[in-house]
Amino acid sequence: MTEALIGFAAVLGLVLLRVPIAFAMGLVGMIGYAMETSMRGAVSMAGRLLIDTAQDYGLSVVPLFVLMGLFVNKGGLSRELYAVSHAFLGHRRGGLAMATIVACGGFSAICGSSLATAATMSKVAMPQMRRYGYADSLSTAAIAAGGTLGILIPPSVILVIYGLLTETSIGKLFIAGIVPGLMGVLFYLAAVAWTVRRNPAAGPAGERTDWRGRLAALRDVWAVLLLFFLVIGGLYGALDVWPLHLTFSPTEAAGMGATGAFLIALARGGLDLRGIFQTLRETADTTATLFAVLIGAWIFSNFVNIAGLPEALRAVVQENAVAPWMVIALILAVYLALGCVFESLSMLLLTVPIFFPLVTGLGYDPVWFGIIVVVVTEISLITPPVGLNVFILKGVVGDVGTATIFRGVTPFWVADILRLALLALVPAITLFLPESMGP
Repeated sequence: MTEALIGFAAVLGLVLLRVPIAFAMGLVGMIGYAMETSMRGAVSMAGRLLIDTAQDYGLSVVPLFVLMGLFVNKGGLSRELYAVSHAFLGHRRGGLAMATIVACGGFSAICGSSLATAATMSKVAMPQMRRYGYADSLSTAAIAAGGTLGILIPPSVILVIYGLLTETSIGKLFIAGIVPGLMGVLFYLAAVAWTVRRNPAAGPAGERTDWRGRLAALRDVWAVLLLFFLVIGGLYGALDVWPLHLTFSPTEAAGMGATGAFLIALARGGLDLRGIFQTLRETADTTATLFAVLIGAWIFSNFVNIAGLPEALRAVVQENAVAPWMVIALILAVYLALGCVFESLSMLLLTVPIFFPLVTGLGYDPVWFGIIVVVVTEISLITPPVGLNVFILKGVVGDVGTATIFRGVTPFWVADILRLALLALVPAITLFLPESMGP
């Protein structure tokens, strides 16, 4: 156990020294594994992991969902989502910020990336909110917080990686993310309402759209609904009817989603040969980065397991008769602390190999724990001083300081804490839909 804790501290130290997380975990894992066995054993383990990762068909779901998200960006679907949200909510105080939250939730359902959601919606929503005189703190906070929904509402790349790490059903993780994702939208809307109630000048009401305009805006989002139904409906058997009789695996659903997004972007004129090449290259770059981090995480996980840290933690819990709820509370506290200095994927890959065996050993459902981990990871995306979504917005908007964005995002961060507490205390909220799927 001591060796594993030293290894964990070494990874933290290397990351704080700006060593990429993939290399930090891989290096510490290799050295630790060699000390526990032999250098030959460590090299053999790492080589086997490299080959297995390259040959694992299940991992092809990662680049396909990444590709789908990039094609969605090229298709310009974010504009239609924002337009329909604006039509229904724009006339309220804070309505444009609320419309941004709802549009982010819809875009998340066809994108799967928080950073892409925040970057895309900032280009669509920020000019509109400035035109109506919204405070920069509220405008940027709504986009940053709404963007976090991209890693929870299915399809989610983070949920895919958690499923691959823990051998948990990706299909059940996806459907389990729907209710907490919708809760996130509602809690963020409440945060906007609270903000404009305290300071009405932060979010003035816009113009009211009549029902004819609202229905016209709804007609424009058919592509979004079609793509979501193709991916999620195909995954859960909604297409298993005559004459199709189609039910997709997660990889097949990702492939169909990428194909559908490509055809939509092509039909809308968002793609040419240069754009296709750029999209494929960006997909390859992103996938290579994700795979490098995955391999580093698996190497570190093997070291942690052979050093006996999960078993030692379970023994400590049993010997001291620590209540299971207290263990979960301590784990969540660790995640909240790590979220202040780690970006989301690094935090998940570093901690899941340690906490997952302990949590499942206490009898908790792995699907429930996956959703809890992703919700905590969402919080890290808007938590100072790292808050990746905040820095993405700073890069896109440019003339708004990070302090302003972090100040504006505080009510959304509080809303996330309340949602996390509710999901942790009432697991049935998360597990109702996946349990209805059966074994």
